[in-house]
Amino acid sequence: MFLESAMFEKNVQTTVSRDLLFHLLDTNGLTSWFQPIFSRQNGEIYGYEALARIRDDVAPHFDISKLFAKAQAEGIIASLDMQCRENAFCRAAELAFLQKNTYLYVNICPGTLVHPDHRGGVTDRLAEDCGIPKDRIVLEITEQEAIKNYDLFQRSIEHYRKRGYKIAIDDFGVGYGGLKMLSIVQPDYVKIDRHFIDELDRFPFKYNLVDAMATVCHKLGITVIAEGIERQEELDIVSRFGIDLFQGYYLERPGPGLSDRCIDMPGKRNDVYDCADSLVSSCVIGGICQYVEPLAPADSVMAAFKRFHSNNTLQGIPVVADERVMGMLPRMRFLEQHMIGPHGFGYALSQHRLLKDVLEPDFLLVEATTPVEEVVRLIQGRRGVSLYDDLCVNKNGKYQGSVAIHNLLDAITQKSIQLAKGASPLTGLPGNEFIQRTVVSLIEQRVTFDVCYVDIDDFKPYNDYYGFEKGDMVIKGIANLIVDVVKPGGNNDQFRFVGHIGGDDFIVITRPHASLSLCQQIIDGLKLLLPEFHGEQEFTNGCYQATDRQGQLRCISLLSLSIGIVSTEDCTVSSYGELAFLASGVKRAAKKQKGSAIVSNRRSAAQSQLPSETVDGSQPSAGLYQ
Repeated sequence: MFLESAMFEKNVQTTVSRDLLFHLLDTNGLTSWFQPIFSRQNGEIYGYEALARIRDDVAPHFDISKLFAKAQAEGIIASLDMQCRENAFCRAAELAFLQKNTYLYVNICPGTLVHPDHRGGVTDRLAEDCGIPKDRIVLEITEQEAIKNYDLFQRSIEHYRKRGYKIAIDDFGVGYGGLKMLSIVQPDYVKIDRHFIDELDRFPFKYNLVDAMATVCHKLGITVIAEGIERQEELDIVSRFGIDLFQGYYLERPGPGLSDRCIDMPGKRNDVYDCADSLVSSCVIGGICQYVEPLAPADSVMAAFKRFHSNNTLQGIPVVADERVMGMLPRMRFLEQHMIGPHGFGYALSQHRLLKDVLEPDFLLVEATTPVEEVVRLIQGRRGVSLYDDLCVNKNGKYQGSVAIHNLLDAITQKSIQLAKGASPLTGLPGNEFIQRTVVSLIEQRVTFDVCYVDIDDFKPYNDYYGFEKGDMVIKGIANLIVDVVKPGGNNDQFRFVGHIGGDDFIVITRPHASLSLCQQIIDGLKLLLPEFHGEQEFTNGCYQATDRQGQLRCISLLSLSIGIVSTEDCTVSSYGELAFLASGVKRAAKKQKGSAIVSNRRSAAQSQLPSETVDGSQPSAGLYQ
């Protein structure tokens, strides 16, 4: 965050005069440094956050947070905010940001958005002048400032979102807005404030707060960033929570350039399980867990020994207090450490000890709704002797049971077999059965999502004219196009699923607000494939003569796509059948448009009188998507 208090080693200036503040603004004595944000998936840099700094030749060793506090007091925070924004864009452009496949995170004070002096369109002009695409810019809204006009603030946020920017809430959990801010902004990203990350391995309350915040954000389809990571233990835990992106001094400090570093993330590896989205899997860990009678922290060590002695197949015993899991006793280590001991006196020394005194801090606890693929990733992030321990399962925060590793492997194997059986033989994408299970799973979890029904226009005449071999090539080519757009390498979005309904129909599941952009990218990608899909003469003419479905010879246009979008954020869907009916309806509306078109059921307050929202594949319809 640009309000970060960068306390240098010595001679730090802590007061700001009014003259110095205006001098810095008049002479632009500010510059931008950049701190990388790393991806949990591959350890590569996902984005850079621009941080305001005062140039050393102007005021070295300066506490930058004092500058913003003074600007706030003087009522010129909007001017300072805009100056920092301009510096971030210009400096990023100078450092060849465009050559990197990353995002630029730029901070905005909420008060600036509703300030009377705030000039509309300035951010657009800055981005365009610097050549930075808007869809690669993330505007971070700090939560540390009170907002008095939420209606105006919400309209400002929607303005930026419609222009293509992504939105993040910075310092989440420490500001004025809290959950209200979350519900109004509905961000693409949430940055959990460093206050909660700091030593969360030593403070159970922080541990549970971060776990809860990450869980809520994941269920809402929001990508989570843990900032302020300064220790390996903190990195291990936030990785175990499934948090998507990491930032902090432990990983890399801010600097005047754009780093190229790639770091080793806990559990980092390429595996066969990274093929399904974590929130849309039909097999969750709660479905395979078994209830194991737990012990209490106040029980004796000997009580655990008797349990293990009487049951040779028992590999782990959960320790639970008031339905909350406190730890796990792994069979082999428990017996070796507490019954045998390093010198053979373990049994005698442990006779009067309680379980709370011997619990290990490192155990794996997952929510019952966690997909088995995500559990596998969490296990891969574990280290040393705990790798093969049984894991504990919670349901709504209460103990439900445990899962042995061999049972988890069996579930993964069965699901892989089911997926292979249900895949389309032509494209290899999940077929109808898996699509239905995916949708049902999301509905049951009450997760909001968008479904995009993609249909190739006039495919039958195309197939008749060019032949089945060319038709199959088109199906596979468009399938690959959709997958490339929806699931690009290194993306951390959890709501991205592609299925092949059959024939020339595909389905895309994504998080709300992302669907329109993805569909437009698919349509744009098809245009590049048209020369390959059509003969040279037909492509030049823009059509070909063929028989339509009614048996009439007519001029058939080049291939196009009709896409219907149904957002469960705007309508309550209780079943797969209901969703399929709605998706078919909006797809039919799209097919009435000439050429490639997108029709959505999404409505906003200003568009509530419209039956749907429509956008042409080449030119957006006025008053709808702009």
